[in-house]
Amino acid sequence: MGEQVKPVLEGSRCRECGTVGYPASAICARCARPAADPLPLSGDGVVWAYTVQRFPPKSPPYVVPAEGFTPYAVGYVELPEGIKIEAILDCDDFAALDRAPVRLVAVTPVPRFTTTQQSEDR
Repeated sequence: MGEQVKPVLEGSRCRECGTVGYPASAICARCARPAADPLPLSGDGVVWAYTVQRFPPKSPPYVVPAEGFTPYAVGYVELPEGIKIEAILDCDDFAALDRAPVRLVAVTPVPRFTTTQQSEDR
């Protein structure tokens, strides 16, 4: 069995003003200069804010899984680079998400983080 590749969020940092952006762009989102360089972002962060989706989103585009809908958390994860990333948040207990440390587990189709405790249990 091969070693599993860690997912990486590809962001960018402006050479002029230092602003970090996600997703990566050649143009800075803050100063609009074409001076942004690629920057792989940290895979560990802290939940900054979240909400729980307790009912299925509108379909289409959402497709209800065969096993039925399960509530899930969506929120913002603050990374050490000072940027907040919107993501799906995997956890066993939604109440434990407040300021919880999380780790990146997927980047497609959207960023997905899991609580650090849950990822260590696996």
